[in-house]
Amino acid sequence: MTESTAGPVLFERAGNTAIITINRPKRKNAFDRATAYAMEAAIDRFDADDDLRVAVLTGTGDVFCAGQDIIAAGLGEIGTTERRGGGGIMKQPPEKPIIAAVEGFAVGGGLEVCLACDLIVASRTAQLGLPEAKRGLPAMGGGLFRLPKRVPYAIAMEIAITGTTWPASRFYELGLVNRITEPGAALAEARELAATIAAAGPVAVRASKAVVRDSGAWTDAESWVNQQPFVDQVLNSDDYLEGLNAFAEKRRPVWKGR
Repeated sequence: MTESTAGPVLFERAGNTAIITINRPKRKNAFDRATAYAMEAAIDRFDADDDLRVAVLTGTGDVFCAGQDIIAAGLGEIGTTERRGGGGIMKQPPEKPIIAAVEGFAVGGGLEVCLACDLIVASRTAQLGLPEAKRGLPAMGGGLFRLPKRVPYAIAMEIAITGTTWPASRFYELGLVNRITEPGAALAEARELAATIAAAGPVAVRASKAVVRDSGAWTDAESWVNQQPFVDQVLNSDDYLEGLNAFAEKRRPVWKGR
């Protein structure tokens, strides 16, 4: 059931999945200030709801997101919030998993929104890139430091300093995009992927996301120490015992999320 049917960001619950939609098709789903704050509210709502285990983030129409609304920027209105940053998500993504479902263009801040997500599903006709350098600007929403963590250094550098846009199929080959679909099917595929995540133990999923997200900056020795609090959260949870019992009893687990 769709719970918000108007405004710059829509929020829908589909079982244990939240569908969050940027809803400014006439502005290519670009962010102004109101959209950024609406996105922050949607991400807050998703993180706070224990029944929601994963989110899918998409855009209305044939464009995922064109980044900052240039007209709004010309009026001094930047699409950012103090806490979650650009687009209401770039600086502080949700604690729970979120999947970008991309049709059309995800450029500039649009790609940076994707990089704030954990997984990306894209149509084979989608285009992704950081065109800021062509306009005499640096990408400021995390793209310059997140992209090199997810694709090879030379690729990230080329994208950053040439401002060229590449097809999603190339990013799939490089490992940035998880799944490629036919045009118009990215959201459906992302929802299937979300359902797989939602079926897993939510405490273990959150802990696993945290370790994978943060461990790139840890040495091997630090990793054993730093991951332990997250492991302990899982081992001390009701879901840990439920997972073991469900396996032994050959039944589907009933997760409590605690």
